[in-house]
Amino acid sequence: MNTRLQHRRRILQSAFFLLFVLAPVFDVFRYDLQAGHFWLFGQPWTLGLDAFRRGEINGSEAALRLLLRGFLPLALLAGGFIYTAWRWGRLYCGWLCPHYSVLETVNRLMMHAFGRPSLWERKPLPQRQPDGSLLQPHRLYWLPTVLAIAGFSFLWAVVLLTYLLPPQEVYGNLLGGSLTRNQFIFIAAATAVFIVEFTLARHFFCRYGCAVGFFQSLAWMANRRAMVVAFDRDRARLCKDCNNACDNACPMRLKPRDKKRRMFACTQCGECIAACNLLQGDDGLTLIDWVQGAAAQHQSEPPVGVPLRKGRGH
Repeated sequence: MNTRLQHRRRILQSAFFLLFVLAPVFDVFRYDLQAGHFWLFGQPWTLGLDAFRRGEINGSEAALRLLLRGFLPLALLAGGFIYTAWRWGRLYCGWLCPHYSVLETVNRLMMHAFGRPSLWERKPLPQRQPDGSLLQPHRLYWLPTVLAIAGFSFLWAVVLLTYLLPPQEVYGNLLGGSLTRNQFIFIAAATAVFIVEFTLARHFFCRYGCAVGFFQSLAWMANRRAMVVAFDRDRARLCKDCNNACDNACPMRLKPRDKKRRMFACTQCGECIAACNLLQGDDGLTLIDWVQGAAAQHQSEPPVGVPLRKGRGH
């Protein structure tokens, strides 16, 4: 079941990544520095204060427009986002975030290149995968890894610029080789920064540098009944022959069987659950799964005496 869920998650991630790239092109959402206002679903979105400057409305009407067009939509959006995180955790990160899509992609490529999902991983992960297949790293995979990092970095730089300037102008200048000085500096500098970040610090950024993820984690930690990946301690003995498949599968390099406070950056992607399902079988033997409510309150302490081996497999 969870392998099918992972397939659907990747489809959702791909769709949202496409939306992230195309939203400015179709004015779904962006802020236009030249026009000085937002675009939302093809329509200009302003606070409606120009009429106040021209003396056409009084202060009360201006305040009402500011409330209805500014504070109220922002409060509803932020409130809904925080409530979702409070109830279910960092769902946006694990299921939608385009940065997390890049993180997982680079993880997989690095695994093929040198057997580790990160340059900071101390030891290679087991070559034997939860589904029984064998992943044999080869240095030739460094080429697609480097190309993917450079490509994603350049794409992100260009797309972020289209959220600030008219996309037709940015893409037109880019294709015609006629970028303005400021456009060239922005794209070049942003590409360089993203190359460093995607190569060396993508996990650290998701854990500590992303405000969106950080506030989701704070809301999630405040709710002891929130959905959490739980470990079945009563059957912990079944872990003794495992090569830490759930730990190895975690894109954020966390330990899913650990206490909740050490899973602060969990993105609820479910990769650990899928790995356990593959290893233990889809017949009810899986040892970790999502729980919420009263069941989630019992997941604050790690199991006693569980052999969390560091085996490398073969």
